[in-house]
Amino acid sequence: MIIATAGHVDHGKTLLVKALTGTDTDRLPEEKRRGLTIELGFAFHDLGDGEPVGFIDVPGHERFVHTMVAGVAGTDAVLLVIAADDGPMPQTTEHLAILDLLGVTRGVVALTKIDRVDASRGADVSRQIQALLSTTSLAGIDVISVSAVTGLGVLQLRTALCALKATVPARSRAGNFRLAIDRSFVLKGAGRVVTGTVFSGSLNVGDTVCHAPGGGELRVRSLHVHNAVAELAEVGQRCALNLAGPGLTQHEIHRGDWIVGPEANFGTRGFDADVRVLASEARNLRSRTPVHVHVGSAEVTGRLTLFEGSGLEPGVSAVVHVALDHELHMVRGDRFILRDQSSRRTVGGGVVINPFPEHGGRNRAERTAYRNGMRLCEIDLALEAVLSAPPAGIDFTRFTQAWNLRADEVDALRLRAALVTYGSPEAPSALPAGRWQALQQSIATALGLLHQAEPARAGVTISDLRQALPAPIKLALLNALLAAMMSAGVLGRAGGLWHLAGHVAERAPEDAALWRRVRPLLEVSDNQCPVVHDLAESLTLNQARLETFLLRLAKSGEVVRVSPKRYFLPSAIERFAAVACELAEQRPSGGFAAAEFRNAAGIGRNAAIEILEYFDRVGLTRRQGETRILLRKNL
Repeated sequence: MIIATAGHVDHGKTLLVKALTGTDTDRLPEEKRRGLTIELGFAFHDLGDGEPVGFIDVPGHERFVHTMVAGVAGTDAVLLVIAADDGPMPQTTEHLAILDLLGVTRGVVALTKIDRVDASRGADVSRQIQALLSTTSLAGIDVISVSAVTGLGVLQLRTALCALKATVPARSRAGNFRLAIDRSFVLKGAGRVVTGTVFSGSLNVGDTVCHAPGGGELRVRSLHVHNAVAELAEVGQRCALNLAGPGLTQHEIHRGDWIVGPEANFGTRGFDADVRVLASEARNLRSRTPVHVHVGSAEVTGRLTLFEGSGLEPGVSAVVHVALDHELHMVRGDRFILRDQSSRRTVGGGVVINPFPEHGGRNRAERTAYRNGMRLCEIDLALEAVLSAPPAGIDFTRFTQAWNLRADEVDALRLRAALVTYGSPEAPSALPAGRWQALQQSIATALGLLHQAEPARAGVTISDLRQALPAPIKLALLNALLAAMMSAGVLGRAGGLWHLAGHVAERAPEDAALWRRVRPLLEVSDNQCPVVHDLAESLTLNQARLETFLLRLAKSGEVVRVSPKRYFLPSAIERFAAVACELAEQRPSGGFAAAEFRNAAGIGRNAAIEILEYFDRVGLTRRQGETRILLRKNL
């Protein structure tokens, strides 16, 4: 169990931790000189049940609230320290508000300096404390009177903390390893060491980790758990990691950064969240308000935007978007604190709903449905909800990253939800298998109707197909569906035109006879590229009649018109496209010259230029000066 102290400055937090553990957590010379905790202090001690408990001693001064937030994030319980002579003070109230916003529900109040007051004063302060706690997540916790000087009540407090430990549920080790760094330093003879609280997952010595956000890859040389050498660290523990690897030279590691498993190496510049404004605020929290955002041990400035209305009243909760000035690592469910623009006052806090909101490319209703789905507690229900709105599915990688899933957990989710994924392996989109099959059926039906309407055509373009579909389908999804249907033998493709398998264009008898004469001249095996004039002479045909016939064939997809005077069979164009792809892959720049293409294809210069200009028009290549850059790998 990890326990954080909280309370007003000079109420005896550090002295009480020393009385409980024997450790003086004030380690800096300035802290000794001023008698004031400035940085986080740490102590580990067996309270009597055979297992060490970690104590994080946080500053009580208002100037160091940002350090206090870093200390209490991810803890199991709080030791709220209130001096009997002073009673609850301003930082008591603010610390309590922060604990409430972070969802801390377990704790004990230590009513310190009880030796300085009489019994009636102690009872009066105890009643004040209970009233103060009554509207928070810590309502009803025990209040124990103690004196760190005389030792009065220390044993009782230790017993209460042991009993509290028994109520902390075992945490799941699911998810990627995530440690919020609160200290980073170089230890002579060891190298870089970071300490922090493990928010999720587990880690072994020798594992590969990453410095997030945006840092490099590292290796865990050794680790300490609760100040003792260990081989394994897991969620809910205080850890020190000795790190090595090339990632140390890429970015300096600071408090607020994270050490995470490789699959959690990501960050965001904005997130959607459930936010609650403190009831003690004097005015509404308006949209576009600048704020300081505290997540884990990190602090960054940002701006809060409301989805509805112009302001949030004190005590009210709402879903908002927070834009960040710098990248932060976070996942769904992380709690955060909001402080005002000057970082002098806590104004609210909340829970991350979605660390990767998509504010472009989706309509408002789809974005709202996605946010609402991400608010659900069960991942399977959330996935079902977010998939209900967007016709093309969701970014599956972003969804699983938001929920902090390991690779094996991602695979299990995909199987449970019966998902079909498409697109790049690094960032696949996903949609339900039932919708995938329904979309394939709609494509087959639309093609059948198009074939009935124009039986003489060998197939249709993607543009014609999209217009014939009953509902719009995004191009990336449509291409994936067509490829799957072709692999299954449902569809065929000729010269960039799609058709149902088995469809044959119905040609007039005179056209069929002419096609039998023209086709052999286009099926040259030596990559010769005859022009229309030469074809007409070979066939003793009128050139105008031949051009009209070839244009009809090009419209039906049986030939490809690369220029007014040159036509090819689709198979020849595909061979030339393969030559272009091979050349581009062989060049470090990804580009090739027209002369290189001409030589590789074994054709004349004019034909090579006309073919490359055709590739430019259809988007296979793009001309940059004297070279062609490959844009995709197939026509």
